Amino acid sequence: MIVEEHVKEYVDSLNPEEDEIIRELLKEAHDNHVPIIRSDVRELLRFLINLKKPMRVLEIGTAIGYSAIVMAKVLPAGATIDTIERNEARYDRAVANVTNASLNDTINIFFGDALDVLDTMDEDSYDLIFMDAAKGQYEEFYKKAMPLLKKDGIMVCDNILQEGDIAWPVEVMTRRDHTVYGRMREFLKSLKSDESLVTSILTIGDGVALVKRK
Repeated sequence: MIVEEHVKEYVDSLNPEEDEIIRELLKEAHDNHVPIIRSDVRELLRFLINLKKPMRVLEIGTAIGYSAIVMAKVLPAGATIDTIERNEARYDRAVANVTNASLNDTINIFFGDALDVLDTMDEDSYDLIFMDAAKGQYEEFYKKAMPLLKKDGIMVCDNILQEGDIAWPVEVMTRRDHTVYGRMREFLKSLKSDESLVTSILTIGDGVALVKRK
């Protein structure tokens, strides 16, 4: 955890109680060890949606549908979310959860590898893109997703700091971590060095990057 637990608990205590559907999804994720967005990232997405009022949202990494449902509940009337999941069991749970939340008209779930599905989508069509999938492939996801983002759109990339471990010297990392973290470091470096972008790296949740074209 990047932020100390007592600070996170205090901030969480300020949030209003979630509705029944969100509470059920939180329980499902906890009981089945499904990784979902953390509470501070959830609140950031709600804030950005209220600020940006996007009509089309793209999510890379649906899991059981928790973050898509969170976003859908604060979208403007008539807005939609396209979300991609490659794990069949999680895709099935997401479909069931979206149906249970009566959000089938708002959330469209695509089954398959995001690198393939992204190729079928139209350029300059999304106001907000939320990336929360395989961390070792963020660079590849980004290259395919960025052309889909409208010029004034915002991309949000979650889990970029890996509990803060990405900041440790490579010498103390395992070989597997060195590969994944090395790719993430290169991704973040490329974002921050791209003069056509404005990128902010936040130390909330497990690390979030906000990306926007200048």
